[in-house]
Amino acid sequence: MNPHSHARPGIRRLTPYQPGKPVEELERELGIEGSIKLASNENPLGASPRVADAITRALTEVERYPDGGGVVLRRAIGERLGVKDDTITLGNGSNDVLDLIARVFAGPGDEIVFSQHSFAVYPIATQAVGADAVVTPAVEFGHDLVAMAKAVTARTRIVFVANPNNPTGTWNTRDEIRALLESVSEEVIVVIDEAYAEYVEDERYPDTLAWLGEFPNLVVTRTFSKIYGLASLRIGYSISSPEIADLINRVRHPFNVNSLAQQAALAALEDEEFVAASRRANSDGMTQLESGFRDLGLQWIPSVGNFLTVDVGRDAGPVYDALLHKGVIVRPVANYGLPNHLRISIGLAEENDRCLTALREVLV
Repeated sequence: MNPHSHARPGIRRLTPYQPGKPVEELERELGIEGSIKLASNENPLGASPRVADAITRALTEVERYPDGGGVVLRRAIGERLGVKDDTITLGNGSNDVLDLIARVFAGPGDEIVFSQHSFAVYPIATQAVGADAVVTPAVEFGHDLVAMAKAVTARTRIVFVANPNNPTGTWNTRDEIRALLESVSEEVIVVIDEAYAEYVEDERYPDTLAWLGEFPNLVVTRTFSKIYGLASLRIGYSISSPEIADLINRVRHPFNVNSLAQQAALAALEDEEFVAASRRANSDGMTQLESGFRDLGLQWIPSVGNFLTVDVGRDAGPVYDALLHKGVIVRPVANYGLPNHLRISIGLAEENDRCLTALREVLV
């Protein structure tokens, strides 16, 4: 038997998402110590101290199955965001919810629209369900929402918009997002992926949740992995109409969000001071990296996330490798169509300093 011959065509052609290697493994391979990781857009401040306390308390019941419906957490999210809890669907990270949406609403013969240079999960989810990807050209590395609206056809089932976008950090304004929603048929699901929304401070950034009643095809996804610092616990969610939430929940795996993650998320939601401190640290680090890039004569893509994608002016692969050997782990983004760029997560001040020093040395 050849298992590949029995797999669906989309699965056979699929290239799995490639996460970065663990720091310990890289250090072992390269024979280095004390490396810093600025590759995965993690919160350099860690998580709220309240999270550790919540996890410790939850450890006393690890033999129990988690709350399969996430009742308490959904209620807490709803109260914080001003939405009803029956509009919220929990996922094992927001990418889990993105995958579920594709499974519910698209299949062979359907189309899913997303932008060039956008989040890697969109093409993976599209191909996995056998749908056809319609990739619109980026404008200044960001989403061209007018072009995306024009790309919608009778076969289109989903439009994915990352706002802000990973890996470019670009974003679209309230007016631009609203124009997209107004121009797309209600028969098409429009997903606004807001994984980095809590970092955005520009007043033109949309309050998409206020539009849920007006646009029944709107789905907003968010995560606890970024500003809340819970990346290892894998917890995200979507907000949509109750009808869409009901459909997503029909294919959501039982107990897909573990008890420790749920309790950690509840604690993280309560600590607004930690979120504010994380936002300030990110703003300071952004300024620090931009100033350093400027001194090095490098161009970068303006970002409102917790990372910057910088053009190193040459094939970024050897630069990435040279930085690794100096103990600085960043992210090459050639797989996003950006072969001369590196994505650098904003770290602590001393980590940003070390990264800039290493860049200066390897770019000589």
